[in-house]
Amino acid sequence: MPHPHVLLSAAVSLDGFLDDTGPDRLLLSGPADFDRVDEVRASSDAILIGAGTIRADNPRLLVNSAERRRARLDAGRPEYPLKVTVSGSGDLDPAARFWHTGGDKTVYTTDTGAARAAAALHGLGVEIVAAGPELDWRTVLEHLHDVRGVRRLMVEGGGRVHTQLLRQGLADELQLVLAPLLVGEPGAPRMFGPGPYPAGRMSLVETRPVGDVVLMRYVPTAPGTGPLATAADRRWLALACELAAQCPPSETAFSVGAVVVAADGTEISRGYSRQGDPVEHAEEAALARTDPADPRLATATVYSSLEPCARRASRPAPCARLILDAGVRRVVTAWREPDTFVAGADGSGVLTAGGADVVVLPEYEEAAKAPNRHLLPPAA
Repeated sequence: MPHPHVLLSAAVSLDGFLDDTGPDRLLLSGPADFDRVDEVRASSDAILIGAGTIRADNPRLLVNSAERRRARLDAGRPEYPLKVTVSGSGDLDPAARFWHTGGDKTVYTTDTGAARAAAALHGLGVEIVAAGPELDWRTVLEHLHDVRGVRRLMVEGGGRVHTQLLRQGLADELQLVLAPLLVGEPGAPRMFGPGPYPAGRMSLVETRPVGDVVLMRYVPTAPGTGPLATAADRRWLALACELAAQCPPSETAFSVGAVVVAADGTEISRGYSRQGDPVEHAEEAALARTDPADPRLATATVYSSLEPCARRASRPAPCARLILDAGVRRVVTAWREPDTFVAGADGSGVLTAGGADVVVLPEYEEAAKAPNRHLLPPAA
């Protein structure tokens, strides 16, 4: 299911400590970076922090710039982003500044925590959402996207929240500010806790000085595993949709893009329809550029803007079969193949029968259809 673009934001010292060190809080960022954070807040639909951060820091979590607030209003948006917190217990302090400043507020809690949260925050106009017997991040993100219309979510901590989102592969972007300080306190909080994280290296997409600190922006690269989609899956599928736009135009075949990605997030190959000859399919083009003996294929993911074909007249083997024969057992796609050229096509069925996991992300369907509009019937 769709979820917002999740942006994790944090400042750390040279020895890896966060800046939320309790009552004698050490501020790692300087004025220039605080202004940058204010700008990111103003660009977001919602800002999220954990209930522990509310207890420890008592933040207001506002857009401080009057000019940025006016720009939001001029664009038809609320003056302040939605403020969100998560609390499994529902144990919340009604006197905290979080509830008494800014615009709308939402609490995500468990079924048992909902009554406690509602009693604590009675009369404050706070939305309480019971997300199930346990706090499930996918449920929270889907509700924010589908019900609250949040497309960009800024997560400001704390470390437990950052850890959970990164470990589950749900963070689309990490904005990390490195401060020129050494904290040295062994008990000071770190940004991430122990546990398994997605494999591979994140990709650095920006680095720049902001006053005396350095901003580094990273995006995840390692594909998910099994049927659950991750932020990296969405990034790679978006690239496949972009590749589809490079296809030579055709009146008799779809324009499709495909990318083959190793489990550690390394791109193995890419291709698009008619890249090498007039009847070449995208998955075929991408797989032709791999080494059949590459051991990474067994744990790789193929991203294809259109469901891999199950039948074709131009080649002996359809793309679903080529994928299975290459040893790949995970495919992420945006759009089920319509009956335009092949009635009852079911590449996903062929893949599933061959032991592959097939993940469909319908939020990318429109991007996949864009270079194929001339082949589709007009929308009703």
